[in-house]
Amino acid sequence: MTETTDFGLSRIGQIAVNAHDLERAVNFYRNQLGMKHLFSVPPQMAFFDCDGLRLMLSLPDKPEFDHPSSILYFKVDNIQQATQILTERGVHIEEQPIFVANMGSYDLWLASFRDSENNLLALMSEVAH
Repeated sequence: MTETTDFGLSRIGQIAVNAHDLERAVNFYRNQLGMKHLFSVPPQMAFFDCDGLRLMLSLPDKPEFDHPSSILYFKVDNIQQATQILTERGVHIEEQPIFVANMGSYDLWLASFRDSENNLLALMSEVAH
């Protein structure tokens, strides 16, 4: 009985993000966000490495799966520099970096932008005091 009561999900292995134009989405994630492209399975899927977490870009299989993704928060050390680099790469920053909360040992900062498929993405930075 202990095996089932101790069971709990904690580690995410892959996140799927919808795309309508896979080539455009691969170009955005690889060239504008600078993410490492692992492999593609044309014409449906492409995979990227997010520091050990796999990101899958895919065309929706069914109409009920055709919706914007959850918000992915990418951790960055310097949110001001990250937004500047993304802007220089042609990424439209929807919400410039803002201070969100003093978390005690660090300040939490967030910024948001949209990918080529109109999914909302965000940056988060934990700035030490």
